[in-house]
Amino acid sequence: MIIPRLAIKNLMGAGIRTWLNVVVLSLAFVIIIFFQSLYKGMGDQAKEAKIDIEFAGGQYWHEEYDPLDPLTLEDAHGFVPGPLQEKVDKGEAAPILVSQASIYPEGRLQTIILKGIDPKQTIIDLPSKFLVQEGDDVPALIGTRMAKNTGLNQGDMITVRWRDAKGTFDARDFRIVQIMRTTVETVDQGQIWIPLETMRELMGMENEASLVVVAKNTVNIPAVQGWEFKNLEFLLADIDNLIKAKSAGGSIMYVFLLLLAMLAIFNTQVLSIFRRRKEMGTMMALGFTRSKVIQLFTLEGAMHSVLAAIIAAVYGIPFLVWFDKTGFALPQGTDFGFALGEKIFPGYSIGMVVGTVVLVLMVTTVVSFLPTRRIAKLKPTDALRGKMS
Repeated sequence: MIIPRLAIKNLMGAGIRTWLNVVVLSLAFVIIIFFQSLYKGMGDQAKEAKIDIEFAGGQYWHEEYDPLDPLTLEDAHGFVPGPLQEKVDKGEAAPILVSQASIYPEGRLQTIILKGIDPKQTIIDLPSKFLVQEGDDVPALIGTRMAKNTGLNQGDMITVRWRDAKGTFDARDFRIVQIMRTTVETVDQGQIWIPLETMRELMGMENEASLVVVAKNTVNIPAVQGWEFKNLEFLLADIDNLIKAKSAGGSIMYVFLLLLAMLAIFNTQVLSIFRRRKEMGTMMALGFTRSKVIQLFTLEGAMHSVLAAIIAAVYGIPFLVWFDKTGFALPQGTDFGFALGEKIFPGYSIGMVVGTVVLVLMVTTVVSFLPTRRIAKLKPTDALRGKMS
């Protein structure tokens, strides 16, 4: 216990040098946790939004369906097989029919994706209830991005042209009954939603679908010939990869902060060893081995990170709690390429905090040890005279 006591005494005796290093390290703690939580919050928020309004518990895709290749949509449909139709009848799944179409806003031709969904479905949070057809007008649902790009407003009529299952082109006027506000661009941009049965009738695709969305927490996932189940891990892979890429870019800042802090500690250790030569000689003369002296100086350096963690907790916890409640407001028009709301709320975890503390502690210990290697060659007699061997 004598070495820890001496380390604490020497550390406190260093005065302002110690506290400058501790403050820099504490800033590194808080900033690293802040940005890690920000990226995690972005990922969690985007995933939650996508699950709620698009993916639910996963999707069955028709074998020809590829959402990234519109040219495949002409053949990407088929009869909903028995096992999936049973889930649809029980309210445990929702079929969606997808096709390519064209609209003519303000006399301009624009290619869109036409999607049909059951107005009574409750599997995803899409406001499909507005698609209940009343009268001869075909009700259509669009998002705010689509409305902005086309200049459409609620109540407007829009001419839609499509190609049915037999290859015949047809057209009809749709009425915009609702404009939904959503952070998920993939159910909004360039898309029009209409009632499923109406779309099947217009396309000549009775009882057909392009994909079937199953309810959240669905356990029974039957294998269906001609249809492939896509789980959430697959569907959310793009968001995971994007967050990893952004986190990797943010790690440059972490490295820069740690380098500054480690450079300060390294210089402090070098200066301390140079100025305390007689002290080291005295300790050796009193029976301290070289390894014990090395342990003492290494522990002194490593304890900078312990003090920094305490100081960081004093001002960092209130800041991070406040940030968790208020969030980070995004500038208007900001687009990260995935679903985010007007604010980003952080996502904290015990592993994140503990990992940051352990990382800084390990790096600080290594940096504190490097200058002490010269002590291994130090002769007590030279040290007492103020010389370094």
